[in-house]
Order: sequence, then C-alpha cells, then structure tokens
Amino acid sequence: MKPQITLALALFAGLPQWVSAQPASQQDSIMQPSRTGQSQIEQSRDERLARDWGLGAEEWARFEELMDGPLGIYSPNLDPLSALGVEARSEEERRRYAVLQVQAEARRVEKLLAYQRAYDDAWQRLHPGLPRVNLPDATPGGMSIAGSGRMAIFVKDECASCGSLVQRLQAAGSDFDLYMVGSRQDDARIRDLAKRMQIDPARVRSGTITLNHDGGRWLSLGLSGDLPAVVLQVNGQWQRQP
Repeated sequence: MKPQITLALALFAGLPQWVSAQPASQQDSIMQPSRTGQSQIEQSRDERLARDWGLGAEEWARFEELMDGPLGIYSPNLDPLSALGVEARSEEERRRYAVLQVQAEARRVEKLLAYQRAYDDAWQRLHPGLPRVNLPDATPGGMSIAGSGRMAIFVKDECASCGSLVQRLQAAGSDFDLYMVGSRQDDARIRDLAKRMQIDPARVRSGTITLNHDGGRWLSLGLSGDLPAVVLQVNGQWQRQP
C-alpha cells in the first residue's frame, strides 16, 4: 500500500505547480468571461436606470460624473434630473430637465395618492373604528387638506429647523396640522418624529395638533421653497406663510 500512497501524494503535490505553470495570458483568458459578464450587467443596469428617468446613455454618464465631483459631496442624494438641471450647460438643457422632472414628480404623486387611497381602504376594512394617526379625507381628484382654518405645517425627517418651528408654534399655543413628508405611510415614523420634536401627546389626543402622512400633498400644492413650510388657506387658496 505504501507505493500507492506515495504516488497519490506526488500527483496531488504536482497539481498546483501545473496550474501555476500556465502562461499568464491563459490565466487571464479564464478570468476574462467573468469580468466581461460583470461589465455587461453594469451596463444593462445603467441603461435601465437612464431609461427610467427619460435619459440617454451620455446623459446618465454625465450624471454619474457630476456625482463623483463636488456636487455629490454637497448633495449626495440628489436625483439625476436635479443634478443635470443644476449643472445644465445651456438654457435649453435646463428647460429639458425641468420638464422631465415635472413629469416624473407628477407620476410619483399619482402613485402615492393611489397607494394612500388603498391604505385608507385597507385600514377601514381591517380595523374599523380603531384610532390611528389622523389622515384627512380624500377627494375624487386626489388627496386634499381640509380647510379647517388652521395652519398646515409640512416637515421632514432630519430637519433641525423643522423641529424648532414646531416647538415655537406649540409654545405659542397654536393649533396646527402637521404633515410629514417622506413618512412612507408608516405611522411609527410619525410617532418617532413627534417624540423628537417634543410634541405634547395631550394636544394630539385633544386634536389641537394632528399628525398626518403627507401622501403627496406638499407637491400637489405646487408651492416653492424648502421645508419646513407653514401653509394657510386664504380665500380658498393655500398660501405659504412667511
């Protein structure tokens, strides 16, 4: 048995030497299909993403180049249309990306509103009469803000000035309806935001302050400026307050 064991070990020991003895060009050819396949996957992904935003391959490449520079450092979460619009090289480019962004946001709001209606229907069906975060009623044309005569405050997460504004209004005894932009229809996100902003739970229970999902309302109002925003209905029109 010893000669057989010696022969097997000799063959096994020689195998790595045989592999390593292959020319580098042959080893590269073995790895090349994998690299080529990965490149094709990345190219296909980029083409799909560009198509989703209504962009061509060259425009998508320019967007990626911009985000690798100072713009990506200052605004790391900027969408492709905003990035290309901000860094437009001509007025024609700027107008093109503005139109594409309006169209994209309109589609997004339409989807948000459709989901909000489905969410409301599901809640009523599964938990009829159970208290929850207040969501204003829908209208046939989409979600609306009830004309209660109270202020509507639009805020977002990770916004220090939003919390300061809400605390000032609460300290002044103001009644208002708070709308969280980007809540993703998640009640827990609004409750966590309310805790961080130190909103008095007693005022929420009494209804003098309400907590609401934005559900696309901020975009539907068509008002300019960043958040936070104080909005009031004046003569039937929602207007941003200074």
